Amino acid sequence: MSTRGWVLARRPLPLAERPAPGAARARVGIPTRAPRRRRNTSDRAGYVFLIPWFAGLALFTLGPMLFSLYLSFTNYTLLQAPHWVGLANFRRMFSSDPRYLDSVIVTVKYVAVSVPAKLVIALLIAVLLNRQRRGTGLYRSVFYVPSLLGASVSVALVWRSLFGPAGAADKVLSLAGIHGTAWIDDPRWALWTLVVLAAWQFGAPMVIFLAGLKQIPGDLYDAAAVDGANRWRRFWRITVPMLSPVIFFNLVLELVGAFQAFTPAYIISGGTGGPADSTLFYTLYLYEKGFSDFQFGYASAMAWIMLAAVGLCTALLFRLARVWVFYADTGDR
Repeated sequence: MSTRGWVLARRPLPLAERPAPGAARARVGIPTRAPRRRRNTSDRAGYVFLIPWFAGLALFTLGPMLFSLYLSFTNYTLLQAPHWVGLANFRRMFSSDPRYLDSVIVTVKYVAVSVPAKLVIALLIAVLLNRQRRGTGLYRSVFYVPSLLGASVSVALVWRSLFGPAGAADKVLSLAGIHGTAWIDDPRWALWTLVVLAAWQFGAPMVIFLAGLKQIPGDLYDAAAVDGANRWRRFWRITVPMLSPVIFFNLVLELVGAFQAFTPAYIISGGTGGPADSTLFYTLYLYEKGFSDFQFGYASAMAWIMLAAVGLCTALLFRLARVWVFYADTGDR
């Protein structure tokens, strides 16, 4: 056979005439094997770069959490080896520790008042700053400054001087004929000074509300105005429903943050939760049991109860969100 004839004979068949892959093997009874999937080398590189993060997660997050869970069932004072006591720490919380129940009540009051107050103020300020006016950018920056400072020690010290004996708050109120007292030294008012401090730091949710307000179509407000709706009705019928996902997001963040509040109460009360345990936050009492009384087993049990409570509240919020959170893009709740 000539070279040309050999080339023509070895020429591949057209695609339409070629047998299906594995057909010859199937005819003779040889099992076929699926084609091997090639791994993307970029996936391997990504996992390699994630190794430090996974190592940090295991060493500094999961590891301490699991060890804390073990300590919650022990009697551990740092000076001796942990001694297994089972559920004794958890029973002690609800049966023979009245200060624990006081810390729960104080924390619930703080969360129930400070979170709604902070969100309401943030939303109202965001609505006012949503309009394009001269100097709006400056006002936004000024209102955001308290959130930049956060729950720092310096802010708590300033707050203590403002509401302390002969503080600026008493002097300002005396000009209006209101003669108050040392607010942080009075058990009736000490907690509410911390609530005011939390509400004053509304900058972070305000910025998130502003971003959400920018996404609401202006045509909705124009159509409502043509139908005769005033500003109040437009706010309740358009702004609040369209902003409900953002409200829910801020609510979850602020709720978790309020349960973890520690620095203001520690600084203002001098680390005691006083006066008369009126500012004894849950985290402050946990810190006292762990690092003042060296009852790390009991403090670990408190920490896990707090984790369960925050998780339960968050799950309840997600459950209730089906009723009042409206997503405009999908039409679902």
